[in-house]
Amino acid sequence: MIEPYEGIIYDPCCGSAGMFVQSVKFIENHNGNKKNISIYGQEYTNVTYKLAKMNLAIRGISGNLGEMAANTFANDQHKDLKADFIMANPPFNQKAWRAENELKDDSRWNGYEVPPVSNANYGWILNIVSKLSQNGVAGFLLANGALSDDGLELKIRKQLIENDLVEAIIILPRNLFYTTDISVTLWILNKNKTERTIKKNGIDKAYRNRKNEILFMDLRQMGTPYEKNMWN
Repeated sequence: MIEPYEGIIYDPCCGSAGMFVQSVKFIENHNGNKKNISIYGQEYTNVTYKLAKMNLAIRGISGNLGEMAANTFANDQHKDLKADFIMANPPFNQKAWRAENELKDDSRWNGYEVPPVSNANYGWILNIVSKLSQNGVAGFLLANGALSDDGLELKIRKQLIENDLVEAIIILPRNLFYTTDISVTLWILNKNKTERTIKKNGIDKAYRNRKNEILFMDLRQMGTPYEKNMWN
Protein backbone atom coordinates (compact mmCIF):
# COMPACT_ATOMS: atom_id res chain seq x y z
CA MET A 1 0.00 0.00 0.00
CA ILE A 2 2.86 2.41 0.61
CA GLU A 3 5.03 1.25 -2.32
CA PRO A 4 8.59 1.73 -1.02
CA TYR A 5 10.39 1.79 -4.38
CA GLU A 6 13.11 4.24 -3.38
CA GLY A 7 14.27 6.25 -0.41
CA ILE A 8 14.90 5.47 3.25
CA ILE A 9 13.00 2.59 4.85
CA TYR A 10 12.87 2.27 8.65
CA ASP A 11 11.53 -0.34 11.08
CA PRO A 12 11.88 0.55 14.79
CA CYS A 13 11.26 -3.05 15.93
CA CYS A 14 12.60 -5.01 13.00
CA GLY A 15 12.83 -8.48 14.55
CA SER A 16 14.66 -10.76 12.12
CA ALA A 17 14.33 -8.16 9.30
CA GLY A 18 11.32 -9.70 7.59
CA MET A 19 9.85 -6.31 6.60
CA PHE A 20 13.08 -5.40 4.83
CA VAL A 21 13.28 -8.71 2.97
CA GLN A 22 9.68 -8.35 1.80
CA SER A 23 10.34 -4.75 0.73
CA VAL A 24 13.21 -5.89 -1.48
CA LYS A 25 11.04 -8.67 -2.91
CA PHE A 26 8.33 -6.11 -3.66
CA ILE A 27 10.80 -3.91 -5.50
CA GLU A 28 12.25 -6.80 -7.50
CA ASN A 29 8.78 -8.14 -8.39
CA HIS A 30 7.96 -4.73 -9.89
CA ASN A 31 11.22 -4.52 -11.83
CA GLY A 32 12.65 -1.89 -9.53
CA ASN A 33 16.20 -1.52 -8.24
CA LYS A 34 16.94 -2.44 -4.62
CA LYS A 35 19.96 -0.12 -4.73
CA ASN A 36 17.50 2.80 -4.66
CA ILE A 37 16.57 2.12 -1.03
CA SER A 38 18.46 2.58 2.22
CA ILE A 39 17.49 0.38 5.16
CA TYR A 40 17.54 1.38 8.82
CA GLY A 41 16.24 -0.69 11.71
CA GLN A 42 16.55 -1.50 15.37
CA GLU A 43 15.99 -4.65 17.44
CA TYR A 44 15.99 -5.13 21.20
CA THR A 45 16.85 -8.83 21.56
CA ASN A 46 20.51 -9.63 20.90
CA VAL A 47 19.90 -13.04 19.29
CA THR A 48 17.21 -11.64 17.00
CA TYR A 49 19.45 -8.68 16.16
CA LYS A 50 22.14 -11.09 14.97
CA LEU A 51 19.55 -13.07 12.98
CA ALA A 52 18.40 -9.85 11.30
CA LYS A 53 21.94 -8.97 10.25
CA MET A 54 22.45 -12.48 8.90
CA ASN A 55 19.08 -12.43 7.14
CA LEU A 56 20.08 -9.28 5.25
CA ALA A 57 23.64 -10.46 4.56
CA ILE A 58 22.72 -13.78 2.96
CA ARG A 59 20.39 -11.92 0.59
CA GLY A 60 22.93 -9.28 -0.33
CA ILE A 61 20.93 -6.51 1.33
CA SER A 62 22.87 -3.73 3.03
CA GLY A 63 21.28 -2.17 6.08
CA ASN A 64 22.03 -0.13 9.18
CA LEU A 65 20.61 -1.87 12.24
CA GLY A 66 22.50 0.27 14.70
CA GLU A 67 25.70 -0.48 16.57
CA MET A 68 24.04 -2.96 18.91
CA ALA A 69 20.81 -4.60 19.97
CA ALA A 70 19.02 -1.91 21.97
CA ASN A 71 15.66 -0.73 23.28
CA THR A 72 14.22 1.73 20.74
CA PHE A 73 12.77 3.94 23.47
CA ALA A 74 15.69 3.95 25.91
CA ASN A 75 18.56 3.84 23.39
CA ASP A 76 17.43 5.08 19.99
CA GLN A 77 20.07 4.01 17.47
CA HIS A 78 18.82 6.42 14.77
CA LYS A 79 18.04 9.63 16.65
CA ASP A 80 18.31 12.01 13.69
CA LEU A 81 16.79 9.72 11.06
CA LYS A 82 14.04 10.95 8.75
CA ALA A 83 12.56 8.10 6.73
CA ASP A 84 10.48 8.11 3.57
CA PHE A 85 8.81 4.82 4.48
CA ILE A 86 8.26 3.22 7.86
CA MET A 87 6.90 -0.31 8.30
CA ALA A 88 6.51 -2.01 11.66
CA ASN A 89 4.75 -4.69 13.65
CA PRO A 90 5.39 -3.49 17.23
CA PRO A 91 4.72 -5.68 20.28
CA PHE A 92 1.01 -5.31 21.07
CA ASN A 93 -0.04 -3.62 24.33
CA GLN A 94 3.47 -3.65 25.83
CA LYS A 95 3.24 -2.96 29.56
CA ALA A 96 5.71 -1.07 31.78
CA TRP A 97 7.80 -0.01 28.77
CA ARG A 98 9.24 2.92 30.70
CA ALA A 99 9.45 3.94 34.34
CA GLU A 100 7.06 6.61 35.57
CA ASN A 101 9.79 9.27 35.60
CA GLU A 102 11.57 8.15 32.40
CA LEU A 103 11.34 9.70 28.89
CA LYS A 104 8.90 12.38 30.01
CA ASP A 105 10.77 15.08 28.08
CA ASP A 106 11.73 12.96 25.08
CA SER A 107 11.74 14.98 21.86
CA ARG A 108 9.75 12.25 20.09
CA TRP A 109 6.64 13.34 21.99
CA ASN A 110 7.00 17.03 21.10
CA GLY A 111 3.56 18.50 20.45
CA TYR A 112 1.80 15.47 21.95
CA GLU A 113 0.87 14.08 25.34
CA VAL A 114 3.49 11.78 26.87
CA PRO A 115 2.45 8.16 26.15
CA PRO A 116 1.31 6.38 29.33
CA VAL A 117 3.48 3.87 31.18
CA SER A 118 0.68 1.28 31.08
CA ASN A 119 0.81 0.69 27.31
CA ALA A 120 3.50 1.35 24.68
CA ASN A 121 1.18 1.44 21.65
CA TYR A 122 1.20 5.22 21.39
CA GLY A 123 4.88 5.36 22.24
CA TRP A 124 5.49 3.33 19.07
CA ILE A 125 3.14 5.57 17.09
CA LEU A 126 4.86 8.78 18.19
CA ASN A 127 8.31 7.31 17.61
CA ILE A 128 7.19 6.54 14.05
CA VAL A 129 5.71 10.03 13.58
CA SER A 130 8.96 11.62 14.75
CA LYS A 131 10.96 9.66 12.16
CA LEU A 132 8.86 10.54 9.11
CA SER A 133 10.38 12.80 6.47
CA GLN A 134 8.48 15.76 5.03
CA ASN A 135 6.65 13.48 2.60
CA GLY A 136 7.01 10.28 4.63
CA VAL A 137 4.46 7.48 4.78
CA ALA A 138 4.13 4.80 7.47
CA GLY A 139 2.26 1.53 7.67
CA PHE A 140 2.16 -0.47 10.91
CA LEU A 141 0.03 -2.99 12.79
CA LEU A 142 -1.53 -2.52 16.22
CA ALA A 143 -4.08 -4.36 18.32
CA ASN A 144 -7.63 -3.12 17.70
CA GLY A 145 -7.76 -1.78 21.25
CA ALA A 146 -5.48 1.09 20.19
CA LEU A 147 -8.51 2.59 18.43
CA SER A 148 -10.59 2.81 21.57
CA ASP A 149 -8.17 3.40 24.44
CA ASP A 150 -9.15 6.46 26.48
CA GLY A 151 -7.20 8.81 28.73
CA LEU A 152 -3.85 9.93 27.31
CA GLU A 153 -4.22 7.62 24.30
CA LEU A 154 -7.47 9.36 23.34
CA LYS A 155 -5.76 12.75 23.58
CA ILE A 156 -2.86 11.60 21.40
CA ARG A 157 -5.26 10.07 18.87
CA LYS A 158 -7.11 13.38 18.69
CA GLN A 159 -3.81 15.24 18.17
CA LEU A 160 -2.85 12.89 15.33
CA ILE A 161 -6.16 13.61 13.61
CA GLU A 162 -5.89 17.36 14.19
CA ASN A 163 -2.41 17.26 12.63
CA ASP A 164 -3.94 15.44 9.63
CA LEU A 165 -1.46 12.57 9.77
CA VAL A 166 -3.90 9.65 9.57
CA GLU A 167 -4.42 8.45 5.99
CA ALA A 168 -6.23 5.16 6.64
CA ILE A 169 -7.33 2.76 9.37
CA ILE A 170 -7.90 -0.79 8.12
CA ILE A 171 -9.22 -3.53 10.41
CA LEU A 172 -7.91 -6.85 9.14
CA PRO A 173 -9.47 -10.34 9.35
CA ARG A 174 -8.62 -12.75 12.17
CA ASN A 175 -6.14 -15.64 11.97
CA LEU A 176 -3.43 -13.75 10.11
CA PHE A 177 -0.79 -14.74 12.67
CA TYR A 178 0.50 -18.12 13.80
CA THR A 179 0.55 -17.15 17.47
CA THR A 180 -2.84 -15.48 17.89
CA ASP A 181 -6.21 -15.43 16.16
CA ILE A 182 -7.09 -11.82 17.04
CA SER A 183 -8.04 -9.22 14.46
CA VAL A 184 -5.54 -6.37 14.17
CA THR A 185 -5.52 -2.92 12.63
CA LEU A 186 -3.29 -1.57 9.88
CA TRP A 187 -2.57 2.15 10.35
CA ILE A 188 -1.38 4.28 7.44
CA LEU A 189 0.10 7.68 8.35
CA ASN A 190 1.08 10.25 5.74
CA LYS A 191 2.89 13.56 6.24
CA ASN A 192 1.69 14.91 2.86
CA LYS A 193 -1.91 14.28 1.79
CA THR A 194 -2.01 17.11 -0.76
CA GLU A 195 -2.76 16.77 -4.46
CA ARG A 196 0.47 15.94 -6.25
CA THR A 197 2.14 13.70 -8.81
CA ILE A 198 4.94 11.37 -7.73
CA LYS A 199 7.23 9.34 -9.94
CA LYS A 200 7.24 5.79 -8.58
CA ASN A 201 9.38 3.17 -10.24
CA GLY A 202 9.56 5.35 -13.35
CA ILE A 203 5.79 5.87 -13.56
CA ASP A 204 3.95 9.11 -12.73
CA LYS A 205 1.25 8.50 -10.12
CA ALA A 206 -1.31 11.22 -9.45
CA TYR A 207 -2.79 11.61 -5.97
CA ARG A 208 -5.89 13.70 -5.28
CA ASN A 209 -6.13 16.02 -2.30
CA ARG A 210 -7.00 13.97 0.82
CA LYS A 211 -6.47 16.66 3.43
CA ASN A 212 -8.76 16.25 6.44
CA GLU A 213 -9.93 12.87 5.15
CA ILE A 214 -9.41 9.43 6.70
CA LEU A 215 -10.22 6.16 4.93
CA PHE A 216 -11.79 3.56 7.22
CA MET A 217 -12.05 -0.06 6.08
CA ASP A 218 -13.42 -2.99 8.09
CA LEU A 219 -12.19 -6.20 6.45
CA ARG A 220 -13.02 -8.59 9.30
CA GLN A 221 -15.63 -10.39 7.20
CA MET A 222 -13.46 -10.60 4.08
CA GLY A 223 -11.85 -13.80 2.88
CA THR A 224 -12.11 -17.36 4.18
CA PRO A 225 -11.08 -17.96 7.82
CA TYR A 226 -8.11 -20.24 8.34
CA GLU A 227 -9.11 -23.43 10.15
CA LYS A 228 -6.45 -24.64 12.57
CA ASN A 229 -7.64 -28.24 12.27
CA MET A 230 -7.91 -28.21 8.48
CA TRP A 231 -5.31 -31.01 8.14
CA ASN A 232 -7.05 -33.38 10.60
